[in-house]
Amino acid sequence: MRHLILILGDQLDRHSSVFDGFDSNQDCIWMAEVATESTKVWTHKARIVVFLSAMRHFAESLRAEGMRVDYRKLEDLENAGNFVAELTATLKRLKPQRLIIVEPGEWQVREDFRRTAEALGLPLEMREDRHFLASHADFEKHVKGRKQLRMEFFYREMRVKHQVLMDEGKPVGGEWNFDSENRKSFAKQGPPLHAAPRRFLPDAISREVMDLVEQRFAKHPGRLADFDWPLTAQDAQLALSDFIENRLTDFGDYQDAMWTREPWLFHSRLSVVINLKLLDPRVVIAAAEKAYRTGSAPLAAVEGFIRQILGWREYVRAIYWRFMPDYLSLNSLDAHQPLPSFYWTGETDMNCLREAIGQTLQYGHAHHIQRLMVTGLFSLLLGVKPQEVHEWYLAMYVDAVEWVELPNTLGMSQHGDGGIMASKPYIASGKYIQRMSNYCTGCRFDPAKSTGPDACPFTTLYWDFLMRHETRLKMNQRMSMQVRNVTRLTETEKAAISEQAESIRHSLT
Repeated sequence: MRHLILILGDQLDRHSSVFDGFDSNQDCIWMAEVATESTKVWTHKARIVVFLSAMRHFAESLRAEGMRVDYRKLEDLENAGNFVAELTATLKRLKPQRLIIVEPGEWQVREDFRRTAEALGLPLEMREDRHFLASHADFEKHVKGRKQLRMEFFYREMRVKHQVLMDEGKPVGGEWNFDSENRKSFAKQGPPLHAAPRRFLPDAISREVMDLVEQRFAKHPGRLADFDWPLTAQDAQLALSDFIENRLTDFGDYQDAMWTREPWLFHSRLSVVINLKLLDPRVVIAAAEKAYRTGSAPLAAVEGFIRQILGWREYVRAIYWRFMPDYLSLNSLDAHQPLPSFYWTGETDMNCLREAIGQTLQYGHAHHIQRLMVTGLFSLLLGVKPQEVHEWYLAMYVDAVEWVELPNTLGMSQHGDGGIMASKPYIASGKYIQRMSNYCTGCRFDPAKSTGPDACPFTTLYWDFLMRHETRLKMNQRMSMQVRNVTRLTETEKAAISEQAESIRHSLT
């Protein structure tokens, strides 16, 4: 054998650089399902099914093209349970001359493959992942000479480089960013009428994997009764078309809004297939821009959606690879509270958390504001160790791969990186959740109160957070107004807030 081509569960890209020069007569593809990928964090059942089923579908498509695929299933009796042992056994059996892989999406996995190849004396060719629109070298050029890194400036460069939403060298509409137009909440009657996302009911391969997961990982969190994720390149295209036609128009207005028993609203559900590499981000961006150019969707909605992919997604990946492996250990706010156990069960009398976590357990999904401003906000205000929060997000969401999840969680959500990802901590009281959702309706807590038996824990912990970190936050210009509000509190009020916040922490330990 000439080349053994290594393909991981989040590299299901038929146009990947690993296929450059592939010769079916001399080369072989290697794919392996290993238990450690489901157990190193206590992984949601739906996330396990997404990866394993998508891998099996992809392998079948490669075989249909006449490619040789050496595939190890999780239930195979000889399965060693981890990448290193599985690859080592395969290399001794097939004896290839060279290994080829696209850079993995996790630093530790990349190092494991490097060390394994080195130990066995085999050359390992690690190719660039051209699924992304920015290379590591591109980001280094962007970073050079900058004292601070901010996504907005990177995003503008990407717009220009790839000529996205540009007319004659200028941004369409005269502005780079329409975020201020994309923060609407619903009226009292709730969301306007909208089509539910297209469903992709499990086929025979997915049902087989679901049965396996229910048996093998019975004690893991999450449920599979509503599992309907697209898991092939063909279904990914259908999911894209469904979003562009039915929800993109209202996505901009309501992308930050939340509503009881409305898990999807106007969101795309595309992060899963994009992160598995079943859907090219260029295709997604082009489809969204076309919707604007043809008058099918407003500019603010299209720009806001494209910014998530061309801006945030690319920027987050660049941050991950530039600062790993040290990034994983950062804890700038010195937070050490354990993650509350209700994050794994949804059993809490705080209605917003019960809704967001309950939805997560049911589908393995929550949109970005539910993650940032409900589950993430509470753990930030509580003072949870950011590494525990990171592990929960990595475990619970079907679209989670470490390169995208870690900076979004430890950096953006928990401000554990001290401002590398975001210029300020994203903090708010319960009043924000009341404004952006109906979660507070019927909840026993009052978001306007910070002390007393019916005080909202978000509001109590918000003021406590400002007081605990007042010295640090005073130095942040974007936090000045919030910090000034602390000076309006009397010493008696401050003491009462601190006491109630400590009581909340003690009750959740």
